[in-house]
Amino acid sequence: MKKIFVGFERPLSCRTCRMNSLCLPLGLDADDLHKLDGLIERKKPLQPREGVFFSGAPFTSIYAVRSGSIKSFCIDADGREQVTGFYFPGEIFGWDGLADEQHQNTAIALETTSICEIPYEQLDNLGNSIPSVQKYVIKLLSREINADQRLIALLAGNSARQKLASLLLSISDRLAQQGLSSTRLWLPMSRGEISNYLGLTVETVSRVLGHFQRSKYLTVNKKEIEILNKQALRDLMHSAEEVE
Repeated sequence: MKKIFVGFERPLSCRTCRMNSLCLPLGLDADDLHKLDGLIERKKPLQPREGVFFSGAPFTSIYAVRSGSIKSFCIDADGREQVTGFYFPGEIFGWDGLADEQHQNTAIALETTSICEIPYEQLDNLGNSIPSVQKYVIKLLSREINADQRLIALLAGNSARQKLASLLLSISDRLAQQGLSSTRLWLPMSRGEISNYLGLTVETVSRVLGHFQRSKYLTVNKKEIEILNKQALRDLMHSAEEVE
């Protein structure tokens, strides 16, 4: 299976970008869309491991992934990296700096990645004159809160198999929203980054993937995963599993 890059490298505007139905509020008329489009800066492609923003940096913008993928992480009290999120095309990131006006996390590209930068103050001002934009900002914030709550629930009280199944199903569902295959996944993150995010060891992640393969839930070829039995993974989420 060949890796498929999602999105355009050089979209002319929000109007022509295939991600606009995911990034933008619905129902904008042409004039309002033009105003919103005027705020957005289309950054040059990021190289793998190149930073978007760093912990402690002033919060000025939020960002939309056009193609590629982003990892966010923080450094805990012991100086160890803790992965806090993965972001794919059409998804918005950078909200972590809103409350304290500085970023709590660092965000880097996992692969060659294109993003759009949206200055938050200008977006907020635009929302005062365009109600649909204001409502959409609130909706995006709600999504971020829900994502944090899901992560807390994922890490507490679930088995290793349930944690990994949940992550794979989440990525599958997010790809489906983009109109892409929900069964053929390219995972740009390393096994170490997956294990860090899920609170597991690398060995446990590898062991669980091996179990899923033997059970014919999926196949694995390095970073490529094909889900063969999505329902089995969903059923696993609701089963009584002993927490490891």
